[in-house]
Amino acid sequence: MGLPAHALTADEAKSIASGDTEARVEALNKAVAAADDKTAAFIQAMSDDAVKVTADKVFVIKDDKAYDPVTGAELKLPDDAEDVVNNNMMRGALEAAQAALKLTSKDDAVRMEAAQALFKEPDESRLPMVEKALAAEANDKVKAQLELVRAASLLSSADKAKRLDAAKALGDSRSPDTKLLLNQRLAEETEADVKAAIIASISSIDGSLVWGDRINAVFSGISLGSVLLLAALGLAITYGLMGVINMAHGELMMIGAYATYVMQGIFQRLLPESMFGWYLVAAIPVAFLASAFVGAVLERGVIRFLYGRPLETLLATWGISLMLQQLVRSIFGAQNVGVENPAWMSGGLSLLSNVTLPWNRICIIIFAGLVLLAMGWLIGRTRLGLFVRGVTQNRPIASCMGVNTARIDTYAFALGSGIAGLAGCALSQIGNVGPDLGQSYIVDSFMVVVMGGVGQLAGTVYAALGLGILNKFIEGWAGAVLAKIAVLVFIIIFIQKRPQGIFAVKGRSAEA
Repeated sequence: MGLPAHALTADEAKSIASGDTEARVEALNKAVAAADDKTAAFIQAMSDDAVKVTADKVFVIKDDKAYDPVTGAELKLPDDAEDVVNNNMMRGALEAAQAALKLTSKDDAVRMEAAQALFKEPDESRLPMVEKALAAEANDKVKAQLELVRAASLLSSADKAKRLDAAKALGDSRSPDTKLLLNQRLAEETEADVKAAIIASISSIDGSLVWGDRINAVFSGISLGSVLLLAALGLAITYGLMGVINMAHGELMMIGAYATYVMQGIFQRLLPESMFGWYLVAAIPVAFLASAFVGAVLERGVIRFLYGRPLETLLATWGISLMLQQLVRSIFGAQNVGVENPAWMSGGLSLLSNVTLPWNRICIIIFAGLVLLAMGWLIGRTRLGLFVRGVTQNRPIASCMGVNTARIDTYAFALGSGIAGLAGCALSQIGNVGPDLGQSYIVDSFMVVVMGGVGQLAGTVYAALGLGILNKFIEGWAGAVLAKIAVLVFIIIFIQKRPQGIFAVKGRSAEA
């Protein structure tokens, strides 16, 4: 580690291990300022609760044996030796001390992590080590973080001028952690000019954090909108184009999610660990085909006998949804199952101090866009899409032209069901997978399709993204429950004023 040469003494070890907590923390900070490898090892033992004390001696316990922390010699553990008790304050000081000892690491990431940990537990006694690390630091990002650590450490200095300079310096930081630190100091500060500087810094940070909050709200809205879009795209075919009120649509999403879970298990059990990250790629076609197959069976077995009878279709598909839920409970159990994110979907993209965009959400937004493009191409540019549009617009004429309308109905319903399966595959990456997964999205999906305009894919996109962003902005202002109510009221008013949705169906039959 390259620590300064200063041997741990018996008195230092005793002062750190026993006595009043504040005195122990002070002794710990002094030892860290000029620590050697033995000091680092003793601090690690303290963190691991592997230290015992008597009235005049300290022992480090390792493999059921006692050792002297200074010399490393094995000792006989007296019967009256007691465990060292570390309260929350002492544990926080130990974590900060370990972070301080990592400032000399050769790894930039380790030094940055150490500097961030020290920033959360600033202490003026660590300034010599921070100053030394600053003088040797070559990485600009780590150096900037260490500058903040130095300012945070001086914020509680006995010297008024140092506190004033620190308060002004921290105002340049655009971090919620800095704001919290300044607010804590503001409650303790007695000097009026220092208070004014702290308040000005807090106001400056608030101004910069507002943009981060807005970016978070917009991204969360787009993320929610992409989920609603995936859930509603399949419904845009089965309900929007075919006019079938399919209450089992949520369960088709559930089947896609469980298909993803099954593929995860196959990759875990049968393939090397290095291949696990590819399970999600393999799960996409499997989820589509599984839900499409169930949808085709549902259409051929039940729905084809109920076309033109919406109430009977609604009741039949609702009953089927209950049957599918119970089937899944019988096979996989009633409890939620765990679906892991692949390594390449973990973590996030940091834009600002208070803005981190999760990779799994970013991937779902991209995935929703790709599914939308593929569906638009299929409906608008292929022979199957032409037949689907012909059958939904005028079934008798399409039949007269030689189109097998019954087969096209099955293909269209299977397509809508398969897209629901893709939605379930995506949802498995951001939430729990259970028998009730689809129930959370079925109502919202219908609202998106109706608001966008029945049979209009463009309207479905606008409605999904619009409702997602609107919901998140209201949620930040009024809370999740009131946001849901407000969005529902908005949809009701919108449909009253414009019953045909955002985009009305054009054509003679629609205008007649």
